[in-house]
Amino acid sequence: MRFTGASSTIYQAVRRNSAFSKLLVVFAVGSGGLVVYADAKPNHSLITEQSEVPAKKKVVVLGTGWAGTSFLKNMDSSLYDVQVVSPRNYFAFTPLLPSVTCGTVDARSVVEPIRKIIKKKGGEIRFWEAECYNVDPVNKKVHCRSNIGTNLEGNGEFVVEYDYLVVALGAKANTFNTPGVVEHCHFLKEVEDALRIRRSVMDCFERASLPNLTDEERKTNLHFIIVGGGPTGVEFAAELHDFVSEDIAKLYPRVRDLVKISVIEAGEHILTMFDKRITAFAEEKFKREGIDVKTGYRVVKVSDKDIIMTGKATGEIAIPYGMAVWSTGIGTRPVILDFMKQIGQADRRVLATDEWLRVRGCDGVYALGDCATISQRKVMDDISAIFKVADKDNSGTLTVKEIQDVLGDICERYPQVELYLKSKQMEDFVDLLEDSKGNAKKESIELDIEQFKKALAHVDFQVKNLPATAQVAAQQGYYLARCFNVMKNVEENPEGPLRMRESGRHRFRPFRYKHLGQFAPLGGEQTAAQLPGDWISIGYGSQWLWYSVYASKQVSWRTRLSVVSDWTRRFIFGRDSSCI
Repeated sequence: MRFTGASSTIYQAVRRNSAFSKLLVVFAVGSGGLVVYADAKPNHSLITEQSEVPAKKKVVVLGTGWAGTSFLKNMDSSLYDVQVVSPRNYFAFTPLLPSVTCGTVDARSVVEPIRKIIKKKGGEIRFWEAECYNVDPVNKKVHCRSNIGTNLEGNGEFVVEYDYLVVALGAKANTFNTPGVVEHCHFLKEVEDALRIRRSVMDCFERASLPNLTDEERKTNLHFIIVGGGPTGVEFAAELHDFVSEDIAKLYPRVRDLVKISVIEAGEHILTMFDKRITAFAEEKFKREGIDVKTGYRVVKVSDKDIIMTGKATGEIAIPYGMAVWSTGIGTRPVILDFMKQIGQADRRVLATDEWLRVRGCDGVYALGDCATISQRKVMDDISAIFKVADKDNSGTLTVKEIQDVLGDICERYPQVELYLKSKQMEDFVDLLEDSKGNAKKESIELDIEQFKKALAHVDFQVKNLPATAQVAAQQGYYLARCFNVMKNVEENPEGPLRMRESGRHRFRPFRYKHLGQFAPLGGEQTAAQLPGDWISIGYGSQWLWYSVYASKQVSWRTRLSVVSDWTRRFIFGRDSSCI
C-alpha cells in the first residue's frame, strides 16, 4: 500500500521512532480523509539494559513416596528449579494397603496423582515418569529410563543434571535370598501388590469351589500363609479374617469351614516393636479367632505347593498353601546399592547420612526415608573438642557454669545426651556429674578432661536407628523442605548449634524425630494404640481413633472423602468380592 501527502509524512515519522516496538494502524476512509492511529509500547531493551537474573539451583527429587511427597508439598518451589523423577505418577497412602487387599478401601481412594500435588504448589515443577538406574555424584547427574514404551526412537533413556539431589527411593521387600520367594510369594509394598493379592484371594475361593476337587485339595487352596509377624503382616491377617468371616462365608458357604490363616514369625512373638501388653493381646485374640500363629520358625524355601520352614522343636517341616504373602521387612534397591559402592558405603545396608540428612561422602546429595539412616555422631568421638569449646578460659578444667553455658548446644548436637539424662531422671548435667562422682557439692564441682570423659562414658549407648516408617519419612521430608526454604537466610544468620570441631555455628538445627504413636489394627473393629507417654489403648475406642487419624492424614480432600465413603459403604453393604 502506498501513502501520499500528509499520510506519507505521518507514516515515515512513526517508522523512524525506534523507541516503539509495536504499531497498530487503523485506516478510515471517508469524504476523502485518512485517519492514522498508533498504539505502541516502548521497547525497554532499546532504552535500558536488562539486569541478568541469576539461574535457579536445580533440585532433583527421586521418588514420590512419603519422604519425597512431603518434601515437595512443603518446599518453596519458587526458589529452585525443581524436577521430579519417579516410576509411578502418584503418591500412595501405604498404611491402608492391607485394607485394599480385601476390598475394605478402594485402591483409587488411597492414591493421589503427583501432578495434582505439584500443581497446587504453583511455580514450575517438572515431573518425569521414569526410573533412575544410576547416580553419578562426580558429575552431578542422574541417569533415568522410561518404561512407558511410547518412544519412537531410542530406549527411553535420558540424563538429568542437578545442583542438589534428594534421594527418596524407598525400599523393596527383603527376601533374605530365600529360594522361591520372588517366584511364588506376594509382597505388600505397592498398590499393585495389594490388587494382586485381592485377585489371588478370590481365585483361591473360586478354585476351591470347583466340583472336581477333594476336600484335602480345597483345604490346601484355602490355606493363606503370611510370613512375618510385623505390623503389615498382622494387619493383613486381621483384614483377611474379617473379610472371610463377614463377607466370604456368606458367598461360599460350602467351603467356609475349610479356610485357614497362618502367621509365621521367626522371633518368639509377633509385633515385637510394640508394648508387651499389645503383643500379648494380639496373640490371644488371634488364637481365639482361629488364626494360627507359629513363632520361632524360619522359612528356608518356598515352592509352588509348599513352604518349608525350620523350628527348634520340629526341625524342617513342609506346609502346603494356596496363597502366601511375604512381609519380613525391607531391603535395599539395586540403584542404591550401586550408589553406595561409588561413595565408599558398600559395607552398609542403607545409605548413611549425617544429622542434616546429607549423604556422607557426597556434595549436595540428601537421602531420606527407608533408603537411608542417620549415622549419629558419637559424643566420645568429639569429647576433646567439646571440652575445648566449653573451657572458655583455657584453664584445663571445667566449672559448673562453663558446662551449663554449652549444655543446650551439646544436647542439640548430640541428642543421646538428652536421652541419657531423661533415662536417668536427671534434670541437668550437674546431676550427671554427681552420678559419676558420688556425693559432690554443686558449687565445688570442677573436673578435668578425664573426669569429663567418665561422666559421658555411657551416653552413646542411647544411640538408636530410626524405624523405617511412613511417620519418619514424612517428618524428614518436612524438615529438609524447611532447610531449603531458609537456606539463603541462614548463610548469614545460622540457627544451628555450636560447631565442636570448627568455629561458628551449624547453619541448621539437626533433624529430630518426634514419635507421635503407632497403631496395630487387629480386626473385629479393635485396634491397639501405643501413644507417647507410655499410653496404651486396646479395643473399639482405639479403632475410632485410628479412623480419625488415618482420615486426617490423607493428602487431599478427594482421598479423605473417598476413604471415609469406602468405610461407610463397607458398614452398609459389606466388602466387594468381585475379581476386578
